[in-house]
Amino acid sequence: MYQSSDNRELDHGSPTTTCASAPFNHARADIILRSADGVEFRVFMLFLSLASPFFETLFHLPQVPDGATDQEMKDDLAVITMSEDSKTLDSFLRFCYPSTLADDPSLENLIDILSVLAAARKYSLDLIEEKVCQALANPNVLETEPIRCFAIARNARLTHETITAARHTLRQPLIPAHFSEIGLITASELLALLTYHKNCGIAVRPLMKDLRWLTESYGNYHNCIWLFGPYYIGSCSCGQVTDNRFSPWGIPTVSW
Repeated sequence: MYQSSDNRELDHGSPTTTCASAPFNHARADIILRSADGVEFRVFMLFLSLASPFFETLFHLPQVPDGATDQEMKDDLAVITMSEDSKTLDSFLRFCYPSTLADDPSLENLIDILSVLAAARKYSLDLIEEKVCQALANPNVLETEPIRCFAIARNARLTHETITAARHTLRQPLIPAHFSEIGLITASELLALLTYHKNCGIAVRPLMKDLRWLTESYGNYHNCIWLFGPYYIGSCSCGQVTDNRFSPWGIPTVSW
């Protein structure tokens, strides 16, 4: 029977199984990985061994002698049952395979990111962990789901990604709405984020009293036309403030 490097047995599979789609259904594959939900991935040990020290060690462990019944076999291939579901297994196996055979999966779904990161750490797939970090730093994700990114990054102890996500939460209300990943962080961690949010708000208040920093930083209005909205392009003055303190270069800004 194959065993993990810490002598934990990889359990045998389920009575109802289906076959994974390409490229994990190759006729010449030399081992079968069965997901927790009964999907069988016919894969090549070489690819997995090169990608993961865990699999390299696993595949070099002594196999059971011929005629023994402990190791489940199917089509003369050893079957290893994994604890991950088929979606997670498909994602991290694609990272293990050469790009000519399988494209890297999209990691824009934060739920997928969390499960793939757990698998990457479990099986010592450093490259996947790097990809996950990049996914958490995706501007599109950070703009729309910063608090969820923060919870995932903090739970995973990803320092840089945690800080980046925390900064993006400054664009959201101080008290966030309920989010599905709230259970990933402690009350102390959420309190620390809310305190950071509040302190940043206090720190920028003096900037509203004197806008010289604005003109000094941008030089001229061409460098920050986003401040002036429709007024700048001559269409109308809708949404502009009326207080002269908020008119750098004599042009009213949009309401902040």
